[in-house]
Amino acid sequence: MASIRTYAIIYVALLALATGKFVFFEVGIPYEYAVGGTLVLAVIKAGLIAGYYQHLIEEPRSLSYMMATALFMVLLLTIAAGYSIT
Repeated sequence: MASIRTYAIIYVALLALATGKFVFFEVGIPYEYAVGGTLVLAVIKAGLIAGYYQHLIEEPRSLSYMMATALFMVLLLTIAAGYSIT
């Protein structure tokens, strides 16, 4: 289990990432780049939350590979459904 110091560092990182998402839209960056940057920061935040606050970083690596495979399959099904709609 991680220490309180680690949780504090992750919390500050999450706060900085959330602030970065706000700054993207306020600084004058073109909208498309701001949305892209926001999506990248959201993926990083989701990884930090899942890894540390949900303790997935301590799980066996085989479980991580299984979950990554499941996520990949869901993405493939989503793409296939998008093609069938159009």
